[in-house]
This record gives sequence, C-alpha cells and structure tokens, in this order.
Amino acid sequence: MARKLCIPKDYSPILDIKQTEKAIRLVKEFFQTNLAFELNLARATAPLFVPGGTGINDDLNGVEKPVHFSAKDLGGMRVEIVQSLAKWKRMALADYRYGPGEGIYTDMNAIRPDEELGNLHSLYVDQWDWERVMLPQNRNLATLRSIVTAIYDVMRRTEKYLCHNCEGIRPILPDSITFLHSEDLLERYPDVSAREREYKACREYGAIFVIGIGGTLKDGALHDDRAPDYDDWSTPTDAGHKGLNGDIIVYYPVLDCALELSSMGIRVDETALKRQLEIRGCTDRESLLFHKRLLANDLPQSVGGGIGQSRLCMLYLRKAHIGEIQCSIWPEPMREACRKGSIPLL
Repeated sequence: MARKLCIPKDYSPILDIKQTEKAIRLVKEFFQTNLAFELNLARATAPLFVPGGTGINDDLNGVEKPVHFSAKDLGGMRVEIVQSLAKWKRMALADYRYGPGEGIYTDMNAIRPDEELGNLHSLYVDQWDWERVMLPQNRNLATLRSIVTAIYDVMRRTEKYLCHNCEGIRPILPDSITFLHSEDLLERYPDVSAREREYKACREYGAIFVIGIGGTLKDGALHDDRAPDYDDWSTPTDAGHKGLNGDIIVYYPVLDCALELSSMGIRVDETALKRQLEIRGCTDRESLLFHKRLLANDLPQSVGGGIGQSRLCMLYLRKAHIGEIQCSIWPEPMREACRKGSIPLL
C-alpha cells in the first residue's frame, strides 16, 4: 500500500525539468567532492549485486526482502540486488588495506521492493555510502559527533553553492546541528510516536542528529529498528544512554515534515556484534561470511553510513516528491494526483 501522498497547497516547482537536471549534477558533483575531502575518503567502485547467503547484503529492519535471481554460469547461485552496502564497505576497507583515518565512498544504487511509496520513498534508492577506518580507542560519542558535524557542514556548504547557482532558491538549513538522544526525545515528548518526536524536534531546532536508534527505550519500545550487525546501538555511553549511531534529520518546510538525510554510526566490534545478535535472537548469523570475518578480527574498526542523494536534491531544489529527482515507478493514482497538484514526476 502506498504511503499517504502530500500535495502542498499552491505548489509550483522553482526549477523546470531541464533546470532540475542541471542542478542535480551540480549538487552531486559538489557534495561528493567536499565529503571526500572532509572525511579523507577515496572513491570506490561498488557492486550492484552480491552473493546470497553470505551475510554481506543488508537486511535493513529485518523484514525487507531483497530482489534476487539465479546466475546460470555460477551454477544457479542465488544473487541478490543490494539493499545497502553497510557490510560490503567494511570488508572492502580490509581487503583494500586502508589504514586508520582513511576510507571510501561509493555510489550505491539499490532496489527495495518492500518500500511503501510516497513523497519520500521510492523502489529505487541512491546513496553515497561511505566507510572509514578508526582506532578502537575512538569508539565514543566525541568521534561520532565530530563526524556528524563535518558531514552537516558539507550539507550547508552545498546548499549555499546551489543557491548561488540557482536563482530563486534561498538557504534554509540552520547554522548548526543539534544532538539529541532517542531517550531524551521520549522524555520530552512521551505521548506521541517516534516519528512525531522527530518532527517536533526538527520544528524546534531545524536540524537534529538523533543518537541511539535500534535499542529498546525506557518505555520498552524502539525509536526505530536497526539491523544487529552493522551499527552499534547497544554500547553504554553516558547518562544511562546507549548507542553510537543515529540519523541526521532536518525540518523540510515544503512538506512540513522531518526529512531524514543520513543514517550512520560507529560499527559493531566483536563484543557489540555478539550482544546485538543475542538481543535480536539471530546468533545463527555468526556462521555467515561477514560475521565470521568480524568475529575473527579480520575486519577493521570503522564508522560509516549512507547519505540519500535524491533526498538531498529534494531538499536543495525544494521539490515536493522524490519522483521529481529520480526516475522510478509509481501507482497510477499517485501519478494522477501529482499531475493535478503540479508535481512533474520524471
């Protein structure tokens, strides 16, 4: 079932399709160049598909099923279209022999057939996936905050660059990003859903980083689900909090919503992996290729994440629907509603 479609009142795109395509190129070239510089990342070629049954593909929240096919010349091997590259990147850091403070970024193109389609969600997902080697002693919130701040600064810099090159678009991102723990959001807004908490905080601060997504909160619920085998969401930190991961979320006035731009975090070490597999009841994964390499200390400590390319372009170009940025497939009723609402889907 498609998500509820939002048609902003009196919406009119600032840029036409030709101008939009040019602006998308400007955003992507500028952002990835600056991201690579700030985080010391080298571009790496990424796979579109990986072998099934190895633990390399990301199962996201644990319920999404990857697109798969059988490869004739590989003896009928099950091959899966990637859903993200969280685990592949960490193996690449080891195999390509990157050292502490060095890392990679990739163009990640994924298909997620279980997505509920709407203004912000498509069957097609495009991200800058990045990963950087870190030393074990840097597994702390100070490291996480410094990297988030650097990424947010690149986001602001890119917005200013785009505004300089596109008449009619003005900056809206605040000067700084506010760090909040998911437990703090629960305490502040106890009577609403996690999504509503994010919205309220974004309205107040403009841009937030929500720390600690994936573990059980004091009310017994999750702020949001996370797979147990890449981000560390269970390590104790400070003031009774847990988690070394989180999301960058900004307030987006075009849709009056909280817009998630990036999910990232310090990755699990051997201890955190075992703990989180136990919490999720999936210790059988320890026999998979990725997990065996991690438990054998064959993979470096790392920090990484994904940054939505189409989401960023939506934000910068003030678009009402992700289909104004990328080509995908949409239900015909959604297409018709967008036509009536002056939203030109590609």
